[in-house]
Amino acid sequence: MFAFSQSFLIAAIALFLTGVFDNISVVIRSTVLQLFTPDEMRGRVSSVNSIFVGSSNELGSFESGVAAKLMGLIPSIVFGGAMTLGIVAAVSKFAPKLRRLNLTH
Repeated sequence: MFAFSQSFLIAAIALFLTGVFDNISVVIRSTVLQLFTPDEMRGRVSSVNSIFVGSSNELGSFESGVAAKLMGLIPSIVFGGAMTLGIVAAVSKFAPKLRRLNLTH
């Protein structure tokens, strides 16, 4: 939707919702990380996680720029969305334990 939108308002709303859902996923991942990490390791695990999250954002920005330069803006957005859905499908298939994760103790 975002890549093919001719309307600035629709594109802005789609981008806003992407940010909202990304922040929700950050909260969920942080919660899972804290719940499944032993108390004595929480600080270390959290620090390593922060390093990986921070660096992945920078690498992702670089990758997006390279993809837009090589493929063009709209194809790179469509490709990125398709790859995201593909990775979600692959993780769902090859890591079913994550799909059935129960956070209640």
